[in-house]
Amino acid sequence: MASTTRKQRELEAREQLILDVAERLVGERGYLGMNMDLIAQATEYSKGTIYQHFSSKEEVLTALTERMAKERVRLFEKAATFQGRPRERMAAVGLSFDLFAMLYPTYVHIEQIVTADSIRAKATERRLDSLQVKEVACLAITTGLVRDGIAAGDLVLPPGTTPEGLVMGLWMITYGGLSLIAGKPDLAPPSQGHPFPGDPSEILRRNQNAILDGYGWRPLTDEWDYEATRRRALTEVFPDEAHQAGLL
Repeated sequence: MASTTRKQRELEAREQLILDVAERLVGERGYLGMNMDLIAQATEYSKGTIYQHFSSKEEVLTALTERMAKERVRLFEKAATFQGRPRERMAAVGLSFDLFAMLYPTYVHIEQIVTADSIRAKATERRLDSLQVKEVACLAITTGLVRDGIAAGDLVLPPGTTPEGLVMGLWMITYGGLSLIAGKPDLAPPSQGHPFPGDPSEILRRNQNAILDGYGWRPLTDEWDYEATRRRALTEVFPDEAHQAGLL
């Protein structure tokens, strides 16, 4: 593999600085409060220099989502190395989703924004293609775990159901749940004036497990302590992330 030149490293470092600043601005001001002028001011580069890297603020947001997706793939790959039965490994993937949302809450908001057609229309094909590759990688990891469950005899899918369909259903409920939690930081138990009965993340896990129990993926939740599985995954697979998130 050819080594990068100093000029290439400088350009990459500058691009990452621009993205770091943009992420901070979105976190502080929201999407509408972030623009190329503010990025230039905060980085102390000219606006023209910023445009050498990104053609628009929409391109910046897409690049942030691409960077986010790369980190999510890394967490998924770590989760898949967890030692246990296939459904335990799927629980580790679910834990990686939780950790990602805890460690990078701004990214959850950015990801929601970038799904809009008006944003994607202004992003380059190169970045959109790169983003899609990373999204497909995450889906491939989880689909592989479903196939492992079938091969192990722990799961028998009903006629007409595919591993991809099961994964997409889980992805939809998980993404939707985490998006809701990220967008509603005031969610609280009824005693604090909110109608949600308990911790929203725990409610999401219960519904994820209800789906897998409904498919009959063993061991079922009444046969196995999946909270113990999550705790083991935290210490064995995600110790650094868990400490960063304040879970260990």
